[in-house]
Amino acid sequence: MRLFTIGFTRKGAERFFALLEGAGVANVIDVRSSARSQLAGFAKRDDLAYFLKDIAGIGYRHEPSLAPTAPLLAAYRQRRDWAAYERAFLELMRKRRIETALERDALTRACLLCSEHDPANCHRRLVAEYLQRAWGDVEIVHLM
Repeated sequence: MRLFTIGFTRKGAERFFALLEGAGVANVIDVRSSARSQLAGFAKRDDLAYFLKDIAGIGYRHEPSLAPTAPLLAAYRQRRDWAAYERAFLELMRKRRIETALERDALTRACLLCSEHDPANCHRRLVAEYLQRAWGDVEIVHLM
């Protein structure tokens, strides 16, 4: 299984949609806790769902169970300790049992979406790697 990830910041809409189409993505799984921010531009939830379908024939699903809790995110923003955040976030994914809560078929040709440009310090990478460890046969491709 190939699982893609993408962040929408530092990309214009043309590049963003071209990356998704070029990779053959069938569904975008939005892993942001809130997908309605005015700062999200073309990636605001309802607009993004429309654009994905109309421009590229790609499905959209918001999956907040793959997002950090507000207190966890606030603690990271205050301390800027990525290692502590990563441990706490992975424990949250374990408690939520995302490997059994998610249907593998729903992630076929799917792309995890968040705002961060670089996956190195983004929870979408942590979700993808968690699923890779749990399921074993996941190839992760970060669309940049």
